[in-house]
Amino acid sequence: MKIVERDRAISLRKKGLTINEIVAETGYSKASVSVWVRNIPLTEKQKNRISEKGRSLASIELRRTSRLANERKKKEIVRDSAKNEIRGFSHRDLLVAGAMLYLGEGTKKSKGRASITNADPEVIQMAVRFLVDICGVPHGRLYGHIHIHSHLDIKRAEMYWSKVSGIPRAQFYKTYCKKSVASLNKKDSLPYGTIEVGTNDIKIFLKIMGWIEKIKELAIGAKIS
Repeated sequence: MKIVERDRAISLRKKGLTINEIVAETGYSKASVSVWVRNIPLTEKQKNRISEKGRSLASIELRRTSRLANERKKKEIVRDSAKNEIRGFSHRDLLVAGAMLYLGEGTKKSKGRASITNADPEVIQMAVRFLVDICGVPHGRLYGHIHIHSHLDIKRAEMYWSKVSGIPRAQFYKTYCKKSVASLNKKDSLPYGTIEVGTNDIKIFLKIMGWIEKIKELAIGAKIS
């Protein structure tokens, strides 16, 4: 037993300090301090002080919780207001949105294909819709290619991404597995890895690149009405 540490904690408790104050003063663990001082008697004055201290801390916590709730509400109001600024979504809107998504997440060197890679299921769904509805790619000509760490459940990931993307697993390339020592024994932020969805069509790639170039020209030089 840590005799010196225990005796110091007891001495501070006899002076009327709360357990949290003793922990802050000494750096000892709260669990240890609680055990060491649990049988130390306190005067009525000390009990009243600790009781008032507890109520004070409770009030502080209540105010903190209320403040966080108000901040969340304010953020929700801003987001909801922004969402209401966009009403409807046209074919042209999807073309522009998809092209900009491709600019950020798409394959830039053609290699005979046009593809978008991401780990966000909604982004992947948007990418598939862009490729199908805007680029005119038949579902049967889409492919999926998963990149995942080897210690994760590969079959589960393939089933997940097939459901998300709507692409049959038969149209998936062989999943690429990479060993990651750093990710072992840690919470996996990407339990399903990432997926590349695309089509092997150089013309589609060139068309998307043309859209991107034109959108950039207009965004930089056009007057906004």
